[in-house]
Amino acid sequence: MNLFSDRKYVISTIFITLVVLYLIRLFYIQVINDKYKLAADDNALRHKIEYPERGVIYDRNGKILVYNEAAYDLMVIPKRVKTIDTLDLCNMLQITKEAFIQKLTKLKKQKFSSFRPEVFEGEISLETYATLQEKLYKFPGFFVQARTLRKYPMRIAPHALGYVGEVDEKLISSNPYYRMGDNMGLSGVEKAYEIPLRGQRGVKIVMVDVYNREKGSFEGGKYDTASVLGRSLTSSIDADLQAYGEKLMQNKVGAIVAIEPSSGEILSMVSAPTYDPNLLVGRNKKKNYPKMALDTLKPLYNRATMAKYPPGSTFKLVNALIGLHEGVINENTLFSCSRGFHFGGLTVGCHPHASPVNLKFSITTSCNSYYCNTFKNILQKYPKTAIGFNVWRNHVMSFGLGQKFPTDLPQESSGNVPTVKYYDKYHGSGRWNAITVISLAIGQGEMGVTPLQMANFCSVIANRGWFYPPHVIKEVDGGKIDSNLRTKHYTKIEREYFDMVVDGMRNVITNGTGRIAQLDSLEICGKTGTAQNPHGKDHSIFIAFAPMDKPKIAIAVYVENAGFGATWAAPIASLMMEKYLRREVKRPEMETRIFEANLLPKKEDWISKK
Repeated sequence: MNLFSDRKYVISTIFITLVVLYLIRLFYIQVINDKYKLAADDNALRHKIEYPERGVIYDRNGKILVYNEAAYDLMVIPKRVKTIDTLDLCNMLQITKEAFIQKLTKLKKQKFSSFRPEVFEGEISLETYATLQEKLYKFPGFFVQARTLRKYPMRIAPHALGYVGEVDEKLISSNPYYRMGDNMGLSGVEKAYEIPLRGQRGVKIVMVDVYNREKGSFEGGKYDTASVLGRSLTSSIDADLQAYGEKLMQNKVGAIVAIEPSSGEILSMVSAPTYDPNLLVGRNKKKNYPKMALDTLKPLYNRATMAKYPPGSTFKLVNALIGLHEGVINENTLFSCSRGFHFGGLTVGCHPHASPVNLKFSITTSCNSYYCNTFKNILQKYPKTAIGFNVWRNHVMSFGLGQKFPTDLPQESSGNVPTVKYYDKYHGSGRWNAITVISLAIGQGEMGVTPLQMANFCSVIANRGWFYPPHVIKEVDGGKIDSNLRTKHYTKIEREYFDMVVDGMRNVITNGTGRIAQLDSLEICGKTGTAQNPHGKDHSIFIAFAPMDKPKIAIAVYVENAGFGATWAAPIASLMMEKYLRREVKRPEMETRIFEANLLPKKEDWISKK
């Protein structure tokens, strides 16, 4: 009897304990923890993503280059989609019934997407949004979510500013911040400054009725998270100068890059042909991007930072500085020029001019013979060609050539300064010398530079031996830019030699090959170049800076298949400098000639080059 009583008490105790634990858990779930309440109410609640506005981008003078315009996404929770008037919805969205069914079926098949909101049709127009709002109750499972689209009021600088596009599955898998339907910067400033520009999105939980209509915030916004606005950027671009440069380069292929030497700030970056950046915004991008991508003139390609061109005769300035530093020439060194440089059976031709030639006159008249002799003497100063070549190459690299800059431009080519290893492989180790690679003396051969590198090289000379990495952003919402962009880089050339070269560049404008760029009361220093092009007519090149002392602008201009540097590139550069330094241009005849010139290659010629 006692044994039975003991068992009864044990069983009763266990039962009471279980009941108490159950009641405690039920109290916790229903009163303390709202997790399950929220889950139970899920069919009456909607989690809306609050997309912050991306930061506005201004030019250096406060003009708006990029701002935001209201847009809307049609969202869907596939699990809640019931029988609806599909045809009516398709008509409003301007899509086919087949496309509607295919898209909805795909979303239903994706893991978890039946239970969470997904973008069904992104970036719908304001008109479509207004119509949808009136009829949304007819389409259970669908709702509209606000977001913004980028707007480019001045329609300039698409290659520098970049564009925004939808993220792909690869990015989502590597970055948990993004979801399907999100946008991010895909090129230019939009890509380089994606994190400060995008801000931080939030979530708002709202109640909806059986007719799919929002009835207000859930629990007074207790569970909402606030979005954080994107930070604004101040660009170094001068909007007026940029627009002017794009107009000068219309109906031409090439690039312009203008830099403020004292800061490394890019004042203008033109790639031609260009395009209206508004063409790659919203739903228009789907039809416009493929067209531009297939265009034989490659308007999407940023020639200013990606194209590799021979520097041509502008590179003679580099060899002059290296020759002075290495002590193989001085300002009084003379070389003869009998219509070119002659060595054995080799001849590098030159145009007629007085001979012999000293340093200053060699720059003024762009003498090929002078620089072939200089280059040969640099390499032959050392016991082995390879040693001399490496010394020469290291000097060249210190000007920022043949390498990418530590800059805020995400798409950039390194260009090419050939190596000993390359020539050893091509000619054989020890089986080549200065004469073998003599074309490097005049900026031809394997040398490849970008217009950005050439503008920076011109800044180096303007600064007499140093540069800041070229960049396109001055400030991030009032804060400082990356410290790497404010770090001076010095060449290996002594400062004293730069003044000799600057004097020669000044003489190019007053008495030499660049006289067309001359401007009254403004001391412009420049150098013309004509780069050989195996695919057709030579490229027209010009680099310059002004004023001669305390320079405010350095510029490089490339016009493809346009002939001599003085014919097209020099006047374009001169007009750009006048526009920037004087804010107006008073040479209408020169302007008209450049504006009206059509230097685009014929379609059949362009296709044959490919």
